[in-house]
Amino acid sequence: MIEIREVKTRKERKQFVEFPLKMYKDNPCFVPPFYGDEMKIFRKDYVYNDMCESVFFNAYRDGKIVGRISGILQRVSNEKRNEKRVRFTRFDSIDDKEVAGALFKAVEDWAVSKGMDTVCGPLGYSDLEREGLLIYGFDQVSTFEEQYNAEYYGKLIESCGYVKEVDWTECQLRYPAQDDGKLDRLAETIMKKYNLHIGPAKNVNEFIDKYASQLFEILDKSYANLYGTVPFTEGMIKMTIENFKLIIDLRFVVVILDENDKVVCLGVCFPSLANALRGSGGHLYPTTLIKLLHDIKHPKVIDLGLVGVDPEWANRGISTVAMAGIMRMLKNDGIEYAETNLNLEDNTNIRNFWKRFDSIEHKRRRSYVKKIS
Repeated sequence: MIEIREVKTRKERKQFVEFPLKMYKDNPCFVPPFYGDEMKIFRKDYVYNDMCESVFFNAYRDGKIVGRISGILQRVSNEKRNEKRVRFTRFDSIDDKEVAGALFKAVEDWAVSKGMDTVCGPLGYSDLEREGLLIYGFDQVSTFEEQYNAEYYGKLIESCGYVKEVDWTECQLRYPAQDDGKLDRLAETIMKKYNLHIGPAKNVNEFIDKYASQLFEILDKSYANLYGTVPFTEGMIKMTIENFKLIIDLRFVVVILDENDKVVCLGVCFPSLANALRGSGGHLYPTTLIKLLHDIKHPKVIDLGLVGVDPEWANRGISTVAMAGIMRMLKNDGIEYAETNLNLEDNTNIRNFWKRFDSIEHKRRRSYVKKIS
């Protein structure tokens, strides 16, 4: 007999957050989120509460937790797309259809009670969160930005009546063994043609002060029509800056300005946190912190974080300049490769760009959908 409980108590909140951490603690491909960040989702002042409603469920068998799931009513997304959707997120379960069925029924019933007609996911509060179910690449280490899951999850979700809506691919990029310099020459030609220049900054604080507001404006414009995205709020911007300020390294940042010092293109990569956090349970123990600080200063892997082009410049080849910048990042001493994180499978432009690198599509993720009324 499966018992579904809406998460209400402190104990249930801990069980909700800790379930996947315990489930995957010995899996070398699992990279946990920060424990403290996950506990924030239950706070009344959580940054997304002004645009979302949330519900959290745990599943129990014989008093032992065997699964969890969350539902999100993202009002801004629904208004933007004229939809009546609830997103599911943070789904984890033992390999048991009864458990999965009970969890999804709980979210679907909640969605109906809110007047919604569709459930989709895995999607978070925004695309700044982990999204998509891993369906290929189970032997690959997850990035810190994305979630790992066991191979059987897809079958469990599909057994509950869900079907594919979109897929994302992820690539591993290495500096090409045979580089003819064509990309650099093309980027230089474009820079001269449009009188562009690299945005200077002496340090991270100056970089944030000079460019942060323009960067998020560009990201809003360039991401506006992508699946599941919502506009950045002041709270989201503040949270993003706080979360990533300590790991921004100007060696892995490209900002392109026009002749009036307006940002037209950006690429921000981050030192990978994956190796340092594996096995930590998301806790910053002293040994974890030492590893983390080392990997931030001397990364072997970089993760593509934020890449955007002002739509007004999209047809002028400006993205070539960003790609050339990423290529140069891979020439830094000690960098072995870059992880792209998620690219929609129908985004042929970006996927074709990765072919300029020695690239491998080594992971694939999926968002599912189900009509419930």
